[in-house]
Amino acid sequence: MKHILAAAMVTLGGAAFAEPNPADWDAVLKEAQGEIVYWHAWGGATTTNDFIAWVGERVMNDYGVALEHVKLTDTADAVSRVVAENAAGTDAGGAVDMIWINGENFIALKDADLLFGPFAEQLPNWELVDAEGKPVTVDFTVPTDGYESPWAAAQVVFIYDSETLSEPPTSAEAIAEWAAANPGRFTFPQPPDFLGTTFLKQMLFELVEDTDRLQEDAGDDYAEVTAPLWAWLEETTPNMWRGGRAYPQSGPRQLQLINDGEIDLAVSLSPGEATAAIANQQLPESARTFVLDAGTIGNASFVAIPYNANAKAGAMVVANFLLSPEAQLRAQTPEILGYGTVLNMDALSAEDRAAFDNLELGVATLSPAELGTALPEPHASWMTRIEQDWRERYGVAN
Repeated sequence: MKHILAAAMVTLGGAAFAEPNPADWDAVLKEAQGEIVYWHAWGGATTTNDFIAWVGERVMNDYGVALEHVKLTDTADAVSRVVAENAAGTDAGGAVDMIWINGENFIALKDADLLFGPFAEQLPNWELVDAEGKPVTVDFTVPTDGYESPWAAAQVVFIYDSETLSEPPTSAEAIAEWAAANPGRFTFPQPPDFLGTTFLKQMLFELVEDTDRLQEDAGDDYAEVTAPLWAWLEETTPNMWRGGRAYPQSGPRQLQLINDGEIDLAVSLSPGEATAAIANQQLPESARTFVLDAGTIGNASFVAIPYNANAKAGAMVVANFLLSPEAQLRAQTPEILGYGTVLNMDALSAEDRAAFDNLELGVATLSPAELGTALPEPHASWMTRIEQDWRERYGVAN
């Protein structure tokens, strides 16, 4: 299944149209004016939605690009739309212009040759990206090859209420022991929620005998490798919130449960989320953050452009703006998002670097030294099989 991508020609109704070439940025900017970019992105948090709305205002003011946020609960919905359009022969004028994407969803589209590109490393702001120090050219062990552009750095952290939990558990074993001593005070988002599945992968990293095995495709030894995870869940699930018979549907719902005094511990992929939630009165001021002793998984959030997107030039303009120091600084501001930046501070101007240096991360945000070096994401096949396995074993209807 091969499609003609960047700097090539597409045929529609007998006429040929040149694809926008990211290497000719002036032409991209000209073509992008007046385009509407439908960005299919997770819409489960007010702070995220507000940030995307701000991005829309900025790209409209500066570039004449209209940005419409198509709010998703599952990225797979956007992937399925692209696949369905391909099957129907809709090879141009597609409904999805850009997707907030990671892992197995990116790999599915990349393997099917359903992405536009490569474009990411030709964006003008790519020269500011920390391609050496951040996981921005590999997604769940698979090279991105320029088919997706990073816009935020993430790492697993745990949020807790320091008033009710003075010494948080910092290993899988400690979490199980604490849950047994404090039944009903812990939960995680219900898979296939991305955060819930990430928690399962984090526990597997803690419990597996050979962590290097997780960097390879899950194979015939899957059951043997994951056996410690299921044993851990068998022990811990009955001690969870509502006895493991129900789960919150999202990360923000976890925070609400902490704020309501129902649980003491939540998992997050944003080191600054607790500080942002305190500022937005979604968590008590006693909320704090920690990581596990053996480290936690880190990754990057990416955007990708489908092969048949209707507004490829506009989508590249948005992707490039997301890499600007202005957008990255706003995303890292604790009261707004608290996301990690993907930029290389040494590549910034003195003024921009000073703005990042002077940014107060907040009382509930760990410093880079406290976060430590992030663990690499397992190969996407582990996520797919663990998610399916968990649903068969523990899937519940809330």
